[in-house]
Amino acid sequence: MKWLDEAVSAGHATTAAHPSRITVIDALRADRTGPVPRRLLQLSHSDDAFVRREALDLLSYAEAGSPWLEAAAAALARLTDPDEEVRRRAAHLVVRAGGRDVGLRALGELTEPVVRTVLADHLQGSLAHLRDDPLPSVRFLVRLEALRVAPAPQWPSLDGALLADARAAAIHLDRVGRRWGRVLCDLGRERHVHALVARLLGDPTTRDIGAGLAREACHHWRAAPVALLPLLVRHCGPEVSPAMAKALTTASVSRAAMRAHGALFATVAVTPYPRPRHLFGSSSPTQRPTYDSATAGAVLRAKPVDTGRLHHAPELFGALLDAGPLTFRQAAQLYNLTFKRPGRMQGVCAPLWLRHAGPTAAPRVLALMTPHLDAYGIGEYYAEGLARMGRHALPALPALTALIDRRTRIPVNDSTRDGEMMLDEGLLAAALAARHAILADTAPPAQAAP
Repeated sequence: MKWLDEAVSAGHATTAAHPSRITVIDALRADRTGPVPRRLLQLSHSDDAFVRREALDLLSYAEAGSPWLEAAAAALARLTDPDEEVRRRAAHLVVRAGGRDVGLRALGELTEPVVRTVLADHLQGSLAHLRDDPLPSVRFLVRLEALRVAPAPQWPSLDGALLADARAAAIHLDRVGRRWGRVLCDLGRERHVHALVARLLGDPTTRDIGAGLAREACHHWRAAPVALLPLLVRHCGPEVSPAMAKALTTASVSRAAMRAHGALFATVAVTPYPRPRHLFGSSSPTQRPTYDSATAGAVLRAKPVDTGRLHHAPELFGALLDAGPLTFRQAAQLYNLTFKRPGRMQGVCAPLWLRHAGPTAAPRVLALMTPHLDAYGIGEYYAEGLARMGRHALPALPALTALIDRRTRIPVNDSTRDGEMMLDEGLLAAALAARHAILADTAPPAQAAP
């Protein structure tokens, strides 16, 4: 097990995608009685605090389907460890390996606040009897869980109790504002969140909690950054805390907020969220190659009829359609690109098929496109395609308008919440541009002055 000792002591075994980490986790999940789990149980009692942390962290990756008494016993022995991070990881492992009953027993017997807070955090749904616990962080977690399922008439009393405990709870509980915000967002309490953020930001002792709550609101509601960015700037002070800096950066993702408050944002020493040159959509006109019908035809002749991908399809087929109708083979290629599978190429080629087949093809083309307008990774291509269709895309306006009028953000998938917010912003901007292009193409010509 020398390789395992070295991987744990060097931190490699807990480094994402490192080969030793993959090997350790595979061994843990294959057999809890094998040599790797046994050695990790021994390392959880190492004299080196770093090694104890790493071993407890790795032990928590075993499958959680049934109790693992040996791991739970090792974790229980470390709940009084002199190292706080060891105690935190041990408390997590107690619940994961020992189950609800073991965790509740430890929570009832111990007094150390860090351990009790972590235990309570991982036992949520089992703590209703601790609503009046002497530790504020435990009370906060219990009441937050109660708020999640409480009927509306109970909200004011729970709100008051959470507000009273928030500052003290934050001493031992991390991400208090974000946790609180997530519950309020799930309940749809947008106006209440704005008022609560203002109250929390106004008190220096709860300012970072307010910043976390504001950040969660910006991630959930499109209008939140416009309303909250001025509050964040007003209360950030000469020294911007990390929590305030993160909230300000998140708010800067919103294009509407930066249009409304960009000058105000520039007064604080915070870097705005980086914007990529192109999120989706085709490249800029200066990067697009030009083709005539002869060169475009030569490119297509070199491609199979059932091609699923084609660089510069708008330029190639555009040049051919400018010169006249497509040949049967070219039309078959365009048909396959348009109708075979959803994705970027379909969004790009659907307007070209409409141009080839004529207005009678519009209903079929629109039926392909409108279901994907809010799709992560490809929605902007479909919106751009509708924009190119102009007045022929008029029946798609309800779908575009529904996307534009959403108060909450479109669920997407990215490595960070700010990145997910940026993706929603990109989809919204593409939908707005498409609606503008369609309406501009259907507007009657301006009357000449007499």
